[in-house]
Amino acid sequence: MSRPAHAVRLPRILLPLLLLLGMAAWRPALALDAPQALALSQGSTSARLRALHQALGQPDARLAAFLGALLDDRVQLDGDKVEMRQDGQWVDAVSGKVLNPGADAQPVVNNNYLRKQLLAARAALHLFSPLRAERLQAVQRLEGDPESLDAGLVRRALQQETDPGIRQRLRLLVAAARLRSGDAAQRLAAAGELAASDYPAVRSLLLERLQRNGDAWVEPDAAVRQRIQASLNAIDSRLAWGERVGMLFSGISLGSILLLAALGLAVNYGLMGVINMAQGEFIMLGAYATYVVQSLFQAYLPAWQNYALVFAVPCSFLVAGGVGVVAERVVIRRLYGRPLETLLATWGISLLLIQAVRSLFGPQNVQVDNPPWMSGGLHLMANLILPYNRMAILGFTACVLLAMALLIGRTRLGLFVRAVTQNRPMAACVGVRTARVDWLAFGLGTGIAGLAGCALSQVGNVSPEMGTQYIVDCFMVVVLGGVGQLSGTVVAALGLGVVNTLLEGVAGAVLAKIAVLGVIILFIQKRPQGLFALKGRSVEG
Repeated sequence: MSRPAHAVRLPRILLPLLLLLGMAAWRPALALDAPQALALSQGSTSARLRALHQALGQPDARLAAFLGALLDDRVQLDGDKVEMRQDGQWVDAVSGKVLNPGADAQPVVNNNYLRKQLLAARAALHLFSPLRAERLQAVQRLEGDPESLDAGLVRRALQQETDPGIRQRLRLLVAAARLRSGDAAQRLAAAGELAASDYPAVRSLLLERLQRNGDAWVEPDAAVRQRIQASLNAIDSRLAWGERVGMLFSGISLGSILLLAALGLAVNYGLMGVINMAQGEFIMLGAYATYVVQSLFQAYLPAWQNYALVFAVPCSFLVAGGVGVVAERVVIRRLYGRPLETLLATWGISLLLIQAVRSLFGPQNVQVDNPPWMSGGLHLMANLILPYNRMAILGFTACVLLAMALLIGRTRLGLFVRAVTQNRPMAACVGVRTARVDWLAFGLGTGIAGLAGCALSQVGNVSPEMGTQYIVDCFMVVVLGGVGQLSGTVVAALGLGVVNTLLEGVAGAVLAKIAVLGVIILFIQKRPQGLFALKGRSVEG
């Protein structure tokens, strides 16, 4: 196609020049200059707030840094100059030039209301961050305090936001600002949009519009009040579901910990009939093994300390399992068939282990830090955050349970354990070395207790007495699920965790524990074999 005769052809060198001039003309002006810094630092609260909103009209990185210095009390007035403390020295708040403050320099003081507005402004500035995580955190901060947001700044952030999830949340923030509009139609539309929010602060904002100010309503329009009430009902419904899901997750999390603690006891009690009162102390040994591994990594391998927990898992199993094998070979093997003496002996072992740990590490609690990849949580709703450490324990419990099922169901040792559990004399007659199976199984059970201690160190303090609070729950899980039954132990542990969590929210921790114990006693009266009874024949009855 031929070019029209009237077309003007620009020289090629002019095109890049025009593009550069256009970009320079489009670039926004820097917000923070000397007069604005002075206006933000002196005068009445209302005057400083007006200066703040004007400065937010053109946000930049220097303004965010200056607001942070104001919040940290690192700003002072030296005549008509505003100085900011940075890296141990005073610099000009605008130019960054190092200064020598005069003797009459006065610190800038912020009252609580102004500090609240500065916090909201600094959070709003992060809406323009190139990092999605920072923008999301800024949105969450503003959702928690919608009364302090700058509507114009949020609208500008909405215009340039590309992430769909953040855009939706910014729209709700804009709607929260429109709820104070003088136009009833704007307030009506905003009230309808806020029904999609699930933040308690937004709910409080809606409730305020339904209050009376003397004889008049805060929200004068009846149609808007009706729409606000409908939005409140929708928000309350979602928040209630968030509480239910959070309570269910807490129950399953508690059940997973009980499952880890009781899994080894189920093997030992079902196989050998040993009432191991020291099971809680083997949990404690696993937790202290985790603490020792973390301390060694911090001292000798600081670059790898974030992965200390990975190495602590096998160490906790080996330490607790090794001590369990020694206890079985030295004490417990001489008391088979004498349950009362075994109970007393294992109780003595528990006291011995507690005192040994006290002598080595002291009676105070020790802290085991979560690695960075287990810190924080998954933010699903405003009132529903699933901690990463609890989620990791759930996954860890599932892996241990799977390994245990494969060991019992698919290996030679598992075959011997099942044979001895069902009929010890017949297993011995066909050549199974029952004594060897006993110490291997006891070491396996105590090693799993050590894994439970490794997991517990990530959700609570580690102390010499930490295992005593789990021993009763462990026996309840084993008896309720059925002696020697892996599936019964799983069902009983998760069921007890959920039921105990639900009852604690209604009756308190002590009454909930008493109620659960009473129900288990009544259940065992009707079904002594537990939820799942062993199948097979035994000549020992």
